[in-house]
Amino acid sequence: MNFNAEKIVDSELEVMRVLWQHNEPVELNEILQVLKVKKGWKESTTKTIVRNLRIKGSIELISRGRYAAIVTESEFNEWSTYSFIKKMFDGSAKKLVVSLLSDGQLKEKDIAELYAELNGGTKNG
Repeated sequence: MNFNAEKIVDSELEVMRVLWQHNEPVELNEILQVLKVKKGWKESTTKTIVRNLRIKGSIELISRGRYAAIVTESEFNEWSTYSFIKKMFDGSAKKLVVSLLSDGQLKEKDIAELYAELNGGTKNG
């Protein structure tokens, strides 16, 4: 698990999402424009967040004005899931699933798909 993922706060996540949408480094100007439209952020706000992400080791400057994510979306999601389960369910994924089942948040189709996944892709496990 990439522990730089745990350092990413909500506002920084917005910058990370812009970077994750591309398979190559992204121009700072594009990041600025996307977040101005999407979030109404001022240029100085976005530049500060980009600088903070560099300091934290979550992104890197590839070339002049071009940035790439060091922490992948998958790594961030893995850490977020781990952190959520640890905080809310004492580290028990089983308790999370029981909670989803008891609250009726999982439909029969969802349960069948989970069952199949847990049994190696077959429901007759």
